[in-house]
Amino acid sequence: MSSTVTTESRALSWLMKRIQLPEPIEVLKTRYQNAKPFPHLVIDNLFSDQMLESLLPEIDGMQRDGWKNVEQDSRERTLRMRSAVEIGEAGERFLNVVHSAAFLYLLSEITGIWQLLPDPYLQGGGYAAMRRGDYFNVHSDRSVAYDTGLTRRLAMIVFLNKDWSPDYHGQLELWDPDAKKCDVFIDPVFNRTALFEVAFPNYHGVPIPLECPVDRSRQSFILYYHTVGIDGKPDVKAHTSLFAPRTHGTNRMTWRSLLREVTPPVLTRALRKFTNSG
Repeated sequence: MSSTVTTESRALSWLMKRIQLPEPIEVLKTRYQNAKPFPHLVIDNLFSDQMLESLLPEIDGMQRDGWKNVEQDSRERTLRMRSAVEIGEAGERFLNVVHSAAFLYLLSEITGIWQLLPDPYLQGGGYAAMRRGDYFNVHSDRSVAYDTGLTRRLAMIVFLNKDWSPDYHGQLELWDPDAKKCDVFIDPVFNRTALFEVAFPNYHGVPIPLECPVDRSRQSFILYYHTVGIDGKPDVKAHTSLFAPRTHGTNRMTWRSLLREVTPPVLTRALRKFTNSG
C-alpha cells in the first residue's frame, strides 16, 4: 500500500468521526456522476445537528455592515457575507471540517475531481441569506475565483432552515442544459447539503421570489472548491455568472437596479460614499 493511499485512509477515518455518510462512497459517487441534469448530490444529515445549530446564533448576531446586499440588473437580490473576517468561532469549527484535507479527499472520491483546493477567503461563499421577496435567477456560476485565478469546480450549499414551509419557496432549482425546464427542486431544509459541479451550462437558481414571513430568511452556508486549471483544458475562459434567458425567473425592475442603470458610475460611487459616511 502506497504512502498516499495510507494518508487518504487515515484522513477519511478522521473525517468519519465528524460527518455521517448515508451510503458508501462508491454509491454516492455513482449517484453524483449519473445525476441529471448535471452532476450533483443531495445528502441529508451529513453534519451533526449540533454543529449546524451552533452556526445559527452567529448568523443572527452578524451586524448589518457584515452583510453585502447583492442586487444586479433585477436578476439577483440576495444577502452575502461581506468577508471571511465575519466568521466566528462556530463558523471556524465548521470550516475546519469542510476545508480539511480529509473532506477534500472525500469530495474527490465522489466527484472524480482531484487536487481540490478550498477558498479560505470565502469569496462569494460563507453565510448567505435571502429575505422575503429575494431571488436569484437561473444562471451558471462564475468559472474562475475572484482574485486567485483558480478554476471553480464544485459548489456546496449547506441549508440551515428549520421548519421551512414549501409555501415560502426558496427551493434550489437545477435546470436542463437549454434552460427550458427545471429538472430538480431541492428544498432548503435544515442539514441538507447540495453538492454540484460548476461548469457551463449547469444552470441553477432560486428564481421564484421568497414568500417567507418578514421575520424569517432562507439561510445557508456556501462553499466553493477549486483546482489549478482543468486537465486537458489549458485555457479556461473566465466569466462571471451567466444568466439564462430572461423568460425564466423574475423580470421585475427594482428602483435600486433602475437607479444603477441610469446613474453615471462616478455619481453612483459618490452617492455610495456619502451614504456610508452618514
